[in-house]
Amino acid sequence: MNLNLNDYVVFRNTGTRTVDRYLMAHEGQTIAVRRHPAVLLRYVLEVVAGLLVCAYISTSTGLTLIWWLWLIVLLRLMWKVFEWSDEYFLVTEHRVMLITGILNRRVAMIPLAKVTDIALERSALGRMLGYGEFVMESAGQDQAMRNIKYMPYPEQLYFEVSSLVFPAVDDSPD
Repeated sequence: MNLNLNDYVVFRNTGTRTVDRYLMAHEGQTIAVRRHPAVLLRYVLEVVAGLLVCAYISTSTGLTLIWWLWLIVLLRLMWKVFEWSDEYFLVTEHRVMLITGILNRRVAMIPLAKVTDIALERSALGRMLGYGEFVMESAGQDQAMRNIKYMPYPEQLYFEVSSLVFPAVDDSPD
């Protein structure tokens, strides 16, 4: 009997289903990306540091309780990875959205017509790892989303989003 791992494990592919749920009937998905995996860097470093501390403490004192505490940190990392895999930055021809959360779903949205300015900021670490932060200004007082951190392919996304926010005007007479 030939056993295949794919027969027993179901891999999540909620990308289009998650995104399509928030689209209006008359709009199509233009840009949809997950945040850069660097958003998980802090949690990965906590797990590695905890592992080193646990290894040192358990060899010197023999405590096993410390490993249970490390397991909690590891489970938190796993939850953050699961949460990251279900977060999307979405731009349509009418609006910009950030879809986050697993148990408590949050959809932050700005109408594209209200965006007055968009800026790209990149830290030294962001340039090394390949992510950036979008800063959006809108015409309204209360902004649902102003800073969108850990955006992958920042220059490419910046130009694509900018071309939707500020479309080229054809001045040729028809």
